[in-house]
Amino acid sequence: MKRRYLQIVRKAYRYLRHPRIRNRPFLRALTKPLFDRDLWQPSRNTVASGLSVGLFCAMLPLPCQMLLAALGSMRAKANIPVAMAACWVTNPFTHPPLIAFQIYFGHWLRQYIDLQLPFDKETRLSLWGLSIEGSPADFTIGFLGTAIILSILAYPVVYGLFAVFPNKTGANQATPKKTN
Repeated sequence: MKRRYLQIVRKAYRYLRHPRIRNRPFLRALTKPLFDRDLWQPSRNTVASGLSVGLFCAMLPLPCQMLLAALGSMRAKANIPVAMAACWVTNPFTHPPLIAFQIYFGHWLRQYIDLQLPFDKETRLSLWGLSIEGSPADFTIGFLGTAIILSILAYPVVYGLFAVFPNKTGANQATPKKTN
């Protein structure tokens, strides 16, 4: 799996380094930080940061989440492929239940904190035959809350996986020399 990941990354990296793309003035500001090899090599710190940025962007109800995750990971010096792949958490099958959860979570959070917002009008939303009562404020607080919580939880998950599986996760380790 590591070999396949590296093949995909190398192919994308070579494509972006092509002179037709690299020499365009309007793309130069974007592609220059993109060619930092540390943003493409999997290590514990960059993978944790990339997963955090990707999960945060995945929870936002915006189109082009992967592009936003790539730009955010370049700015945060995080792993770009991991950030973009983390956006696949939300897809047409998982998004409606996720929206319902975000509305319920936002409603619970607003009641727990006792937060009143100006756009507090209750509405009824129907998703896949499921009727949900909530307000735009519930949804806003819900998606921001889930985005922040998932981006924080990404760090212990990645660091735990690297601690449990040090040789299987692609960590850059020196191989010991054999002696005769």
